Amino acid sequence: MNTLSPSVNEISRKWHFFDAKDQILGRLSTQIAKILMGKHKTDFVRYFDIADHVVVTNAAKVAVTGNKSDQKVYRHHSGYPGGMKVTSYVNMLEAHPERIITKAVSGMLPDNKLKSKLLRHLHVYPGSDHPFTKQFKQD
Repeated sequence: MNTLSPSVNEISRKWHFFDAKDQILGRLSTQIAKILMGKHKTDFVRYFDIADHVVVTNAAKVAVTGNKSDQKVYRHHSGYPGGMKVTSYVNMLEAHPERIITKAVSGMLPDNKLKSKLLRHLHVYPGSDHPFTKQFKQD
């Protein structure tokens, strides 16, 4: 029996909607990462981009458990000596709440060439408004 790989024309991309209000960050991020990788599809292959689009709203109201709101920090480096930048969870939530979910999902995706392509299908918004209302038609 031959194994069939999906071609670009055979891929159907669906839109998934998540409301992050009072959702736990890690549990929400794992669900989003599975959808972005396409693991919920029967024609899943790890080397091909078959990702669906994911829209996340209310990113500013996402919840974390335990003392993470006080202790969690986000680090990045400028590339220069002594260029380590550290931002706390509270400061990141005030300044850029959409980056919290994006960084959590990014850490759960495989570190390969597809990661940046998969993250393009993730659309995160701090409030409840988003420009993709026509993709979620009311039947």
